[in-house]
Order: sequence, then C-alpha cells, then structure tokens
Amino acid sequence: MSTRHQSWCYQRRYSGPVEAVIMDMAGTVVDFGSMAPVKALCRLFADAGVAITADEARIPMGTHKREHIHALLQMSRIEQEWEKRFGHKPNEQTLDELYSQFIPLQIEVIGQCGDLIPGARKVLDDLKESGVKLAGNTGYNREMLDALLPILKGQGYTPESAVCVDDVSHGRPLPEMCLKNMLDLRVSCVQACVKVDDSCVGIEEGLNAGMWTVGLAISGNEVGLDLDEWQALSATEQNKLRIKAYERLYKSGAHYVVDTIADLPECIRDIEQRLTRGEQP
Repeated sequence: MSTRHQSWCYQRRYSGPVEAVIMDMAGTVVDFGSMAPVKALCRLFADAGVAITADEARIPMGTHKREHIHALLQMSRIEQEWEKRFGHKPNEQTLDELYSQFIPLQIEVIGQCGDLIPGARKVLDDLKESGVKLAGNTGYNREMLDALLPILKGQGYTPESAVCVDDVSHGRPLPEMCLKNMLDLRVSCVQACVKVDDSCVGIEEGLNAGMWTVGLAISGNEVGLDLDEWQALSATEQNKLRIKAYERLYKSGAHYVVDTIADLPECIRDIEQRLTRGEQP
C-alpha cells in the first residue's frame, strides 16, 4: 500500500519590535570619517617605501584588515610600484610581513581616533533604555578591538556583544559576524535585527544575514573626512559629497541611508511600523 506525502505551505512573519541593533565601529559609532584604518595603512605603506593615497586605502574598507592589505597589494599601481622598488611582485611573505607590522600601528592610531561620533551617546543610551540590545562588529582583529573597547567604555558605551573577524571563519560581506552577534544576544530572529554601517561591504553583510540595514553616509568611509574637515566645507560642497555617498550606499542595497548615527532613531521607528504591517527586510 502506497502512502502519499502531503505538501504544506507555512508562512511565518515576525511583527514585533526591533530587538537588536548591530553596529560597525569606526565611522559608525566612533572615529568620524573612519580615519584610524586609513592613517595606519598609509603609514604602513610609506614605511615600506611604497606610498599609497587615502583614497586607495579606503577602497577595500570594512573587510578583514589582512584581506584589506592583500587587496591593496593587488591594485595595479601599487603592485607595479612594489615590483619597481623591490624587484618582485608582492607575495604571501610580503603580506605576512606587512600585516605583522600593521597591527601595532593600527592599535596606536586607534587610540588617537577614539571619540564617539556626535550624537552617538544619546542614541545608544535611548536605544538601551527602550530595551533594544546593542552589539558591535568590526574588520579589526581581536588585539585592535581589545584596544578600542576600553576607549568606548570610557565614553559610556559598552556593546553587549563585540565581534571581530578573528571570531568567525569569514569576514564581510559574508554574514557570520552579524549572526554571531545575534546568537550572543539571544535574539529571536534576524528580522528583529538592524545592521548599521558606513561601508558598502558592511551593508552587504547585513543584507546577507537577512537583517534590516541602515547606511551612514557622512560619518564614515564614503565621504572620508574627519569632523573638522567636514565642518569646514561649504553647504554646497557638503551636499555634493552627501549625494554621492547616499547613492553608493543605496546601490549597495541599504534599506535606509542617513547622515550619521544621530539620525538612526527615525529609521528604527519606521522599521517597527513596517514590521507591524507584516513587512520583512
């Protein structure tokens, strides 16, 4: 006697509040302009005898810092300059040596670029008071993150989960760091999480995790100016840079794009309204 297998279609939707906000570090919560990685990378390559520009240093931003250096070494101009100076193209030994030299440089510069982004403290305090769990992840390694966390704590911010690339098998744009944050926080589902980031690869990470995403256009990598440099610009100059940054982050797939973390609450409110209506990321 044959048995028939009945097919079922089951649709489950989350319609509750935002439970967790997972944020990048540099350029998102701390270090306006995401200057620390750029300064350390430019100094690293200058010390090696092959200078790079800040714009070049920013291209792979958001990735594991070893992968970041590897990507720079593969850029045509830098690869050619390296070969011209040393008589060979960069190789695995080159990468190992540069990354080893980079770690103490980055830790030093992190201490010089440790101010919270204006408005961050109030937003973080308000989110925590409302019951939202706060987490951070970063392309920094564990040594770098451990140098940054006490600086953040001194300014009143301690993420409940702090994940770095050393904690997972693969960094951005794969979603492993976001998902580890979520598991650390014991959040019920990805639809209840919001990933906030200033880099396109960080937005891709959040999307790959199935989360809502908010891109920050002004405070991080897309504009790439520190606070003084940004404030010194005319309104016209600021708007030109703002338009380009918004366009790039929206093209990466961000559900929302705002200037800085200070503008995050309006996004959270809208996301919660959409969840109530049954919408999903």
